[in-house]
Amino acid sequence: MGARTKARKRAADILFESEQRAMDPLVLLADRVIEPHAEASVPQYTVELVEGVVAHRERIDELLETYSRDWTLARMPAVDRSLLRVGAYELLYNDDVPDAVAVDEAVDLAGQLSTDESPSFVNGVLGRLMEIKPTLLD
Repeated sequence: MGARTKARKRAADILFESEQRAMDPLVLLADRVIEPHAEASVPQYTVELVEGVVAHRERIDELLETYSRDWTLARMPAVDRSLLRVGAYELLYNDDVPDAVAVDEAVDLAGQLSTDESPSFVNGVLGRLMEIKPTLLD
């Protein structure tokens, strides 16, 4: 698993855990960054992803609700929701990551971490966002 893939997984883990614990993701991120264990270290790219998702969360969630075809955010598996937020952030707000890579990484992680149906669901939502991306950004 590459460094950025690990960072994406860690970002999704932090977003998932913060939601499950009803914590601010930035508070949990700060807690994770200062943990003394080397194996628990948080890559800088994870920090960028979590901070980016939080900064753009309202718009990301609005787009996910709109393009998830009859699935509200509340109805989605929590892991999928976290992966979609990370993928949507990379797709829409991180020009350093090619669009196809952002989608593929989220789909691959969904295959590893979530249900059997999750990869196709994540691919469908993020694929749709990728198609209409030029109309979404000013």
